[in-house]
Amino acid sequence: MTAERINPPALSPPTGFSHAVVATGTRVVFLAGQTALDGDGNVVGATLPGQFTHALTNLLTALRAAGGTPADLARVTVYTTDVAAYRTHARELGRVWRDLAGRDYPAMAVVQVVRLWDEQALIELDGFALLP
Repeated sequence: MTAERINPPALSPPTGFSHAVVATGTRVVFLAGQTALDGDGNVVGATLPGQFTHALTNLLTALRAAGGTPADLARVTVYTTDVAAYRTHARELGRVWRDLAGRDYPAMAVVQVVRLWDEQALIELDGFALLP
């Protein structure tokens, strides 16, 4: 699999995402939305950064189970119940991303939603990856 990250100079410099990812591969892995659910189905973490860490860990666990790595991620969408809080914690969330997934950023979007499936959930991540 190859993934070429494209960040045109005419666009604002990306921080924590890539503007476009051109990927070729033989397997596409669609990753279901992951929140901060533990193995017993309970939302863990009372803060946005705590829940983000657990949700990203869950997403990467599913990806690894499918044979992928964080570098294989082509697209991730972040759903949050509070974009202002997301922006407030952006530096911390960026550190969490780099610690868990590295610096090969996929194309990303952050979307505010009224609520998520589990009322206690503050954040959910889904995406897709291209594997060799």
